[in-house]
Amino acid sequence: MTKSIYFSRISNRFLVQTGIFAVALIAMCMPFVAHGEMLTRQLQLGMRGADVSSLQTFLRQDNTIYPQGLVTGYFGNLTKSAVSNFQARSGIATVGRVGPITIAAINAQMSGGSTTGTDKASPSIYSLNLSTTNSSVTMNWNTSENSSAIVYYSTQPIQMTESSATNAVTIGGTSVLIHSDLRALHTATLTGLQANTTYYYVVYARDSSGNENITWPTTFTTSN
Repeated sequence: MTKSIYFSRISNRFLVQTGIFAVALIAMCMPFVAHGEMLTRQLQLGMRGADVSSLQTFLRQDNTIYPQGLVTGYFGNLTKSAVSNFQARSGIATVGRVGPITIAAINAQMSGGSTTGTDKASPSIYSLNLSTTNSSVTMNWNTSENSSAIVYYSTQPIQMTESSATNAVTIGGTSVLIHSDLRALHTATLTGLQANTTYYYVVYARDSSGNENITWPTTFTTSN
């Protein structure tokens, strides 16, 4: 089952997510100069646009991250390498694409860590712990602010894509609404799982201002 998570409005069917790193806190400590611009979509190899130029302008401020410093508006291999360098510096998985976790880190630095007038910070997800049996998994995690939560899981690698036309991110797998109310401490139990099986999963979180975060897909394995 695949569902779309729309950034433009809160849906009664969803509201959740997690992020393994405290991105917003890390980002405020990084030595970048503020831009005042904000990234609003995920970016990856082959994409074009003014937001790619903004990303490149941001990355070129540190020549150890983006030594070429080219601002072309095209997300090529040099930009991918620079994004990976930024992710490594920020404690984010070095996937070379700008997903929700990386967007949160970059936007926090582009705005100088300021949220004056509006809440722009995505809820960071941390202290994620899992306990498995042969047919279930229990997950516990914290978010940096009160958030709703959804877990997506599958025995196949989870694909996450974004449509610029509909302003939505589509996440593959089975989705489970953990809770729609806002809280900072989260617990989820998934049952009916297959024994001795590896599952892929992501956690989705959303705060009261509509800021979202999604963990990068990772795995757990049920016992025999």
